[in-house]
Amino acid sequence: MRHYEIVFIVHPDQSEQVPAMIERYRGIVTAKNGNVHRVEDWGRRQLAYLIQKVHKAHYVLMNVECDQEILNDLEYAFKFSDAILRHLIVRMEGPVTEPSPMLQQKERADVAEDLSDDKGRSATANESDKSPEKAESESDAAGAGEGEKEAGTANTSV
Repeated sequence: MRHYEIVFIVHPDQSEQVPAMIERYRGIVTAKNGNVHRVEDWGRRQLAYLIQKVHKAHYVLMNVECDQEILNDLEYAFKFSDAILRHLIVRMEGPVTEPSPMLQQKERADVAEDLSDDKGRSATANESDKSPEKAESESDAAGAGEGEKEAGTANTSV
């Protein structure tokens, strides 16, 4: 059996159906003694150009080990599915199980987002740690300084 990398693009209106589609295609492969080494759902992404008047689509990557009969069944399923905008099947030298660069990039973005959320939470936590009296005295001091500045500018403009 040979190893293949399959990428298919799903119409954005059918994004909710992607998990069921993945299971259906996984079932086609495993039903005839094929192996699925990797499945990655890249989510909805911007297309480089319009396909059927659509700007965004849902991307899925699969790495499988199968024979030609299974591959023909998958191609047939892709070809006659209205939800699949495009598909690409590439023969690989061996099984690929490590995360793809696209998934690694997505994970890095998620981690960076989580870190920025944590920083935002810690800043609001520091503000809420102040006692009401401290916050009030700080605002009074700031207000007094502003009043002095205003009074000083009023005298010079006369």
